[in-house]
Amino acid sequence: MKNNTIIDNEGIENPEKLNLKENNCAVTNVFKVIGGKWKVLLVNAIYNDCPKRFGELKREMENVITQATLTTQLRELERDGIICRKAYAESPPRVEYKLSELGKTLIPVIRSLETWWDAYSKCVSEQK
Repeated sequence: MKNNTIIDNEGIENPEKLNLKENNCAVTNVFKVIGGKWKVLLVNAIYNDCPKRFGELKREMENVITQATLTTQLRELERDGIICRKAYAESPPRVEYKLSELGKTLIPVIRSLETWWDAYSKCVSEQK
């Protein structure tokens, strides 16, 4: 009798072989854009109260993130097309951030990750 059981460590042949090299994995590329330590938190903060002024973000995150890091993360999100920055020619200077159309498409992804985290946390706590 022939044994057709697949051993756990045995690879399953897939006609569409996945190329998991660092630059070819979609998930790796996603995290290159939103994977900064504070980026998802910033996207969520801007989404919840849009437009968001720099000073508001700074106050909300003052015990968590330095001003230099906040500036760097916002510049990267702007560079990658996730947020839009609008500077007003006023004194004192005023800068506002809002999600771009592309950035708005991240919200369901973030909500999905939150749902996954809730399920994961529940599963882990039940195992203890």
